[in-house]
Amino acid sequence: MKIKRFGVVAIALAAAGALTLSGCTSGDASSSAGAGDSSAVVTTNGSEPQNPLVPTNTNETGGGKILDAIFAGLIYYDASGAPVNDVAESIETDDAQNYTIKLKADQKFSNGEPVTASSFVDAWNYGALLSNEQLSSYFFESIEGFSYDEDSELTGLEVVDDTTFTVKLKQPESDFPLRLGYSAFYPLPESAFEDMEAFGENPVGNGPYMLDGEGAWKHNEKIDLVVNPDYDGPRKAANGGLDIVFYATQEAAYADLQGGNLDVLDAIPDGALSTFQDEFGDRSVTQAAAIFQSFTVPDRLAHFGGEEGKLRRAAISKAINREEITDVIFSGTRTPAHDFTSPVIDGYSEDIPGSEVLDFDADEAKKLWAEADAISPWDGTFQIAYNADGGHQAWVDAVANQLKNNLGIDASGAPYPTFAEVRTAITDRTIQTAFRTGWQADYPALFNFLGPIYATGAGSNDGDYSNPEFDALLKEGLALTDLDAANEKFQQAQEILFKDLPAIPLWYSTVNGAWSESVDNVEFGWNSVPLYYQVTKSE
Repeated sequence: MKIKRFGVVAIALAAAGALTLSGCTSGDASSSAGAGDSSAVVTTNGSEPQNPLVPTNTNETGGGKILDAIFAGLIYYDASGAPVNDVAESIETDDAQNYTIKLKADQKFSNGEPVTASSFVDAWNYGALLSNEQLSSYFFESIEGFSYDEDSELTGLEVVDDTTFTVKLKQPESDFPLRLGYSAFYPLPESAFEDMEAFGENPVGNGPYMLDGEGAWKHNEKIDLVVNPDYDGPRKAANGGLDIVFYATQEAAYADLQGGNLDVLDAIPDGALSTFQDEFGDRSVTQAAAIFQSFTVPDRLAHFGGEEGKLRRAAISKAINREEITDVIFSGTRTPAHDFTSPVIDGYSEDIPGSEVLDFDADEAKKLWAEADAISPWDGTFQIAYNADGGHQAWVDAVANQLKNNLGIDASGAPYPTFAEVRTAITDRTIQTAFRTGWQADYPALFNFLGPIYATGAGSNDGDYSNPEFDALLKEGLALTDLDAANEKFQQAQEILFKDLPAIPLWYSTVNGAWSESVDNVEFGWNSVPLYYQVTKSE
């Protein structure tokens, strides 16, 4: 099966030079879109968000897809992952530590409020305060004033005027500008702070789309978005809106696509992976994306702490035949993992010392498991929790069967009905099994696959992993203004991950998608999400 691959543009900062993101052109297809009805609404698949739609408290793909449609950040990422100015007029620095950010004039939220420098500064401060318990607070750690010990405003943020603010980091960091397209850095209107919970149920953004009035979000069913007439940025919609349907199964979504009741689908069920390209032809895509799949085994589980836990994780990893699963279950549309990041990201390597723990070796797996039993004999069942609405049962069952056969233990899947339910159990730490994890990159950089997931206290560190040596290498890498040197530190940090295995790497995902005859100009981005704003539709 032919897989489209492309490189991702990364930013390298020269220590004495100046970085300026200004005057960028979009490179999107909306300006040259084919014939279509500008009032026609595009339908697509999605999943019920875990939480109310507050940018700093959304770190999963269901909510992220919606936020990216209704908000505009300082920058966005084009199809290849290159940063393009959205609300920002320019982002400038001389030292990679102190930044001056200028906004385009006359920007508005969909309720008519102006988008100002304070809209960003206030939103970032809200996200950073510990008392607000935001899942993405970790993303503000780099800014001067951030604290994990007490509520502290970000003293490194200063409003200069309505369209200018400055950012001072605790140290120079090589990829800070590249992060600014992620949803944690979106602005908020003043009205949001009156009642953030109510705002999350009916959010007001500044992006190409907005909610279609009260009741637009029908929980566990769908959310209806219409074009925001006040948005005049580079992602201006070429259609009349976006209806995101929350399907219970991928099979149901695929059936709707086949029946002409869905326009764009970005997740093909396992059973159709070998046939969908024949069925949809030029209206299909199999494309490399910045997505990493794994499952996490927290230290807190019995038999998985200390040296015993390291041995058991290594045994589990060696007992999994990734190549067999990607071939049989996914029809070759996944690639066995060689690291903790993604092949489409600058700095990726298949030759990190320690990565041999990902190689299938049933005999070595048994030996490692026996060494762990010598410390404390195994008892019980090994389970992997997953969301049943995401098409994961086949691979989880396959992994469980391999663990049974190669380790001689009782292993099985533990399904939760929905993504929101399993994520809630993971987030509040009530889950008592291993669980499916994965990462769709927030921005195209190696660090984004490491820091937010495995750094001590990070918002997406679902297994509560902590290793001071790993943390120190991340910090050293961020402080380097040469991207190659920074990536070298991040690769050294991965050597530690291969020893500790806080998550068991499985494979890199491709985006497998298809679309109906009613739509044109369908393009999938570097992170697997379709560029909905450029899709045209004929009724």
